[in-house]
Amino acid sequence: MSQQQRQSMMLVPQLRQSLEMLQMPILALKATILHEMSLNPTIEDVTDLLEETTTDHDAKETPDDLEERDLTDDPAEGGSLPDRMSDEDSMSDDYGGAPDPELDFNPDIDSLLRHDDEWQDYFLQGMENSGDVEDDEEKHRHVYDSIREPQSLQRHLLQQLQLTSMTEEDKEIASILIGNISVDGYFTGSLPDLIMVTGRTERQLVSMLKVIQTFDPPGVAATSLKECLLIQLNDIEDSPWEEEARQLITHHLDKLAAHDESFLCKALSLKPDELKHVVALIRSLNPRPGRCFEAAETEYVTPEVFVVRKNNRFITKVDDSFLPRIHISKQYRKLLEDPSIPAETKSYIRERLRAGVFLISSIAQRQETIRKIGQAIVDAQTPFLEQGVKALRPMTMLEVAEKVGVHETTVSRTVANKYMHTPQGIFEMKYFFTAGIKDFSGDPISNKSIQERIRTLVEAENPATPLSDQAIEKALAEGGIKVARRTIAKYRGILKIPATHERRRK
Repeated sequence: MSQQQRQSMMLVPQLRQSLEMLQMPILALKATILHEMSLNPTIEDVTDLLEETTTDHDAKETPDDLEERDLTDDPAEGGSLPDRMSDEDSMSDDYGGAPDPELDFNPDIDSLLRHDDEWQDYFLQGMENSGDVEDDEEKHRHVYDSIREPQSLQRHLLQQLQLTSMTEEDKEIASILIGNISVDGYFTGSLPDLIMVTGRTERQLVSMLKVIQTFDPPGVAATSLKECLLIQLNDIEDSPWEEEARQLITHHLDKLAAHDESFLCKALSLKPDELKHVVALIRSLNPRPGRCFEAAETEYVTPEVFVVRKNNRFITKVDDSFLPRIHISKQYRKLLEDPSIPAETKSYIRERLRAGVFLISSIAQRQETIRKIGQAIVDAQTPFLEQGVKALRPMTMLEVAEKVGVHETTVSRTVANKYMHTPQGIFEMKYFFTAGIKDFSGDPISNKSIQERIRTLVEAENPATPLSDQAIEKALAEGGIKVARRTIAKYRGILKIPATHERRRK
């Protein structure tokens, strides 16, 4: 087998690892790095190297020299960082000295180790400027330790169940009923099925359900909207409109949904002003009592890309502070030069060194790829950064791929599960890729921008005479945007804007 074939076989799993790391969000990448460090003894954390370098390596270079050194290696400033990560440089064989024929020690390893030294210097410079790494890690740990585990609706109900006077056997049955309560707070189970499973009668199960309906939040475990609202109405005290509200909920909810006020006034023998009080009382009730526990599904995100303005231009910076700063152990590198070390041991060390160096190179390549693609997004979406969603431009992954010089699938992997901190807030990177149309002047406009204009029009409408889709179409056309009515209806659905008759208020 030739040298080139051996290198190609080794690169296949490495390239797979590199692609997987590119797609990982920052916290998953950190976990992967820590896992690799636990498996590979040649990889060390650079956290404590600043002190080591001052006493050993920096015998030639003092801390003052570090401060005076030109720190233009920041990729955002057009420094030399990309050059260090090029495949041609990484695999070059221009490193001085001949390889060890006994170990078949390929020159590319020497070259990669040399690049590890360069990366070590780069990380040390970053540590000089960014403060104490231990302090940063302590802050990050404090943030995650401070996040309380959210309470789910089922757990909240089960805790209350333990406070009841039910027998343990009945509590087990009641917990099954609680397991059939939806996220909205409604009981959605089938009583015939539960009768068969539990061996209890319908009367016994309904009795248990009535007990659960007394739990917090009010209205939970109801079997219908009517029952949910009536349960909550029972908890309201000293309302002069309670009886009228009860009649309306029991008999005329459909008329309330249709805003048929004339019918309701006649059916309840109320004047329009009195009906408003009754409707206000009903609207104070929660039709989805379980939704107050939606926080249990909250996803916490950590932006990797930060957009800052510098010299009248927006630039991107990739946050490395969450990642361990790793390098290749000098101890293991010295072992390769020790003639007393067996060839098999040196072969193992060489393999581990190769894996460690490729890990470092993959991290560097990942960070630079994210930065380049983030910068391409920022360059194309500068109006959005200055004006907001209304100025978002249509953009495809292919356009960014051609600008950066990578494949479209690389862009897709890069923006997956990653977030960007911008002057307009935190957005998922793939948010900026959107289809669009051209306005009457020929300028491109994204569909998200059109949706934002529709939202603005609806928010400013007169509740007594809400805008129809035709009226919205006309208003957009007056602003230079031609959108079909069916498209407007589709966008209303995305924005969760009800139809005209459902928005009408008198």
